[in-house]
Amino acid sequence: MIKTLYAQIKQYRKAAALTPLFTSLEVVMEVLIPYITAKLIDLGINEQDMANVYLYGGVMLAMAFLSLLFGIKAGQYSAYASAGFAANLREAMYNNIQTFSFSDIDKFSTSGLVTRMTTDVSNLQNAFQQLLRVSVRAPFRMLFSIFMCFIIDVRMSVIFIVAMVVLSIFLYFLISRVSGLFKLVFERYDQLNSSVQENIAGIRVVKAFVREDYENHKFLWAAEGLYKLYVRTEGLMALNHPVMNLVVYACIIAISWFGAQFVVGGTLTTGEITSLFTYVMSILMSLMMLSMIFVMLTQSAASGQRVAEVINEEADICNPKRPTMEVQNGNIDFNHVYFAYKEGSGEYAIQNISFHVKSGETIGVIGGTGSGKSSLVNLVSRLYDVSKGNVMVGGKDVRQYDLQTLRDAVAVVLQKNVLFSGTILDNLRWGKADATEEECKEACRLACADEFIEQMPEGYNTRIEQGGTNVSGGQKQRLCIARALLKNPKVLVLDDSTSACDTATDAAIQRAFREDIPNVTKIIIAQRISSVRECDRILVLDKGKVCGFDTHDNLLQSNAIYHEIFTIQNQDGGDFDEPRKLMHTKNTNKRKAKKS
Repeated sequence: MIKTLYAQIKQYRKAAALTPLFTSLEVVMEVLIPYITAKLIDLGINEQDMANVYLYGGVMLAMAFLSLLFGIKAGQYSAYASAGFAANLREAMYNNIQTFSFSDIDKFSTSGLVTRMTTDVSNLQNAFQQLLRVSVRAPFRMLFSIFMCFIIDVRMSVIFIVAMVVLSIFLYFLISRVSGLFKLVFERYDQLNSSVQENIAGIRVVKAFVREDYENHKFLWAAEGLYKLYVRTEGLMALNHPVMNLVVYACIIAISWFGAQFVVGGTLTTGEITSLFTYVMSILMSLMMLSMIFVMLTQSAASGQRVAEVINEEADICNPKRPTMEVQNGNIDFNHVYFAYKEGSGEYAIQNISFHVKSGETIGVIGGTGSGKSSLVNLVSRLYDVSKGNVMVGGKDVRQYDLQTLRDAVAVVLQKNVLFSGTILDNLRWGKADATEEECKEACRLACADEFIEQMPEGYNTRIEQGGTNVSGGQKQRLCIARALLKNPKVLVLDDSTSACDTATDAAIQRAFREDIPNVTKIIIAQRISSVRECDRILVLDKGKVCGFDTHDNLLQSNAIYHEIFTIQNQDGGDFDEPRKLMHTKNTNKRKAKKS
């Protein structure tokens, strides 16, 4: 962890090195001032020698000015270094997250990654700034003060040694108890962020189902859990201040008692005991600052581990050593493919699937919920990797391709459509950054999106709100299809991407695909038979296995599941989900009706 975090200081190492240097010089000036004060009292005021008063007073002013100057420089460099360190951490995390596969994102969770990039990095930034200044200032100030105390009077210095031993024992107890609690605190932060993120993202569903009270209860449960844990942690940390005060006051009483006797005995001067009081406060304040630093470092250690985990995480899916940089054609081959979302679990979403698709074919995929349709197509563009077997595109295993090359050749319109804030053109150019407006319009024509875009006041320059909230579900789907078409792919995958479109629009999109991009291999996942019946072949999935792969007419004759889907949708106009269960229910109802 330390090595990972240290590497992110990068260009701010000079500022990080100058901060403790100026802090040390600031401390030297501060520590020498009480010693000069004692000289001013003993040799100037007590001796009524104004020359010495002016001399030592002038030296004190010069030291105070230098201390101020060194403190300002130390503060500037520490702020510069800590802010840069935090910026580098966020950049390193963000860049590595961009390489994550879907399974890597699942491992950390979205809310967990947000917490790490915000709360955890802020903790590390504050800790680093304190580490550069206070962790240098406090021990230097304490050691110099003790050194000066030994110079003034060795006997009185024993009081400080005893105080340091007592405080060290207390700090060890405090840190050992608090460190584990901070790790739990950040886990509760993840839960709280997850609750907030889900609520905001699904606010329309929450309001549609009048579930505000339930969401409030869920948020309050997460917030209360964090509150109780934080109170417990802060309660232990709060012991730090009263214990410090107890030790400070005990030292003052001890110095007053023994110091008075030494002054009366003539072995200690008034100026020396005055400076000792200043040094005891300096030493004990340094110890208090050190205790706070230890607590902060304990807290930031938990954050550091979480940040380092993200930076050091190696993506499950990465480029091979010598990647293939060109996809020859749209041929697709599945050879005895198994896939599990959790490696080693044995729970396969896809089991022993084999089929072959020629370049330019249009393949429909149909099946009930959980049959493995989305899992299947995610393997083509290598959003996930197979557990066993292999998937081939253009005659080569997808694991041999450069990831960008493969994903440019295999355009995927995911089941959950996402648009980003910006104009329609900005969103379309995610498919091709340098696409002209004419190219964008042609892609929108194929996706049947041009009709509603041209009706908008600003046309293609109409602004899309975050998440595409100002367009309908069907419009969003058509924009996402157009965005994928701009990549000029060899394979186009539509994962239930016309479900929000009406039947006529769906048919128009299918017709445009057949007529305008005949050489592109098209894989169309759908729930409606009407969306896939014109495909060259249709793949029927059931519980992660292939139970049919043929034309519409042949499947009607030979495949019971496909026939059930067709019958249900033609009779009731509904979509298919678990057909055998639905048919069983329908047949049961018919039998009951006959009996009655």
